[in-house]
Amino acid sequence: MAVQGIIGKKVGMTQVFQEDGRAVPVTVIQAGPCVVVQRKSVQKDGYSAVQLGLVEPRKVKNVNKPTAGHFKKADLPPCKVTRELRVEDGDEVKVGQKVDVALFAAGDKVSVVGVSKGKGFQGVVKRHHFAGGDASHGSMFHRAPGGIGASAYPSRVIKGMRAAGHMGSDRVTVKNLTVVRVDVDNNLLVLKGAVPGSGGGYIVIRKNAAAR
Repeated sequence: MAVQGIIGKKVGMTQVFQEDGRAVPVTVIQAGPCVVVQRKSVQKDGYSAVQLGLVEPRKVKNVNKPTAGHFKKADLPPCKVTRELRVEDGDEVKVGQKVDVALFAAGDKVSVVGVSKGKGFQGVVKRHHFAGGDASHGSMFHRAPGGIGASAYPSRVIKGMRAAGHMGSDRVTVKNLTVVRVDVDNNLLVLKGAVPGSGGGYIVIRKNAAAR
């Protein structure tokens, strides 16, 4: 199959036991099924890709007119979540084609793209791992950032200075995760290690180039 990725939903983390008795931390993902909603080509769009839609049990409601027209053109019911994946220009991928978890096999290496957990407004100790000052009485310097610039020159704060601010809710890619198990009947994918985001969050799982 030409499409080398799928949209999934993070279920949560657990552990599985290997044959030698070792416990391995894993993440369970509800991966697909997905359907090809649109095919983009170099001639028409300037690049070659497919737009996948995640098929979920619950029917999508309150679809606006542009989205409804987009799915009507493909003769498909609307999907809540869509993502684009690059494919080769010569690959035979048709609109309406199904993509499921059978794309993967145990031992494959994959990359997972998601949005990290939001932490809100945080200080420099948590956000940037500053050491902070002494915890003793009278220190007057515990979790403050310290000096942030010079007075005479350049008389301003340099761009990119690490400071307190919003933490998390960033697009994160975790590479080279190993597929531990694939459950085709229940559309479940079990990956070794952690993936970005909280339970219920949407992610994209892509096969590594070496595994294609």
